[in-house]
Amino acid sequence: MRGSWPVAIGDPTTPTPQGEFAILTKKINPIYVSEKSGSRQELSGPTSPIGDRYLAFHRNGRGEFGIHGTPWPHWVRTRAAVSLGCVRILNVHVRQLFDLVDVGTTVKIQG
Repeated sequence: MRGSWPVAIGDPTTPTPQGEFAILTKKINPIYVSEKSGSRQELSGPTSPIGDRYLAFHRNGRGEFGIHGTPWPHWVRTRAAVSLGCVRILNVHVRQLFDLVDVGTTVKIQG
């Protein structure tokens, strides 16, 4: 399957990994954990920083990387390099992608 949607990628200091990967897990309403305010907050749903769909595609020493939604569509529409390495797409697009792929589906990320 091939698809084309605008994306936001990793900041140059935390780049999105390039290569050929496979979808490892798929999650609906994944939990995003934040400790920025000094206390632990667990957020989920379409307004969380990772939206309401998450497709993990790679793990390494920096953590887990996924394709996920975002409540900030501006970053996707401008194709900003602002994430910690994940691939952000619009919530409407990640829902479509989520329904189209299975665990094990090949993901190819190139520069």
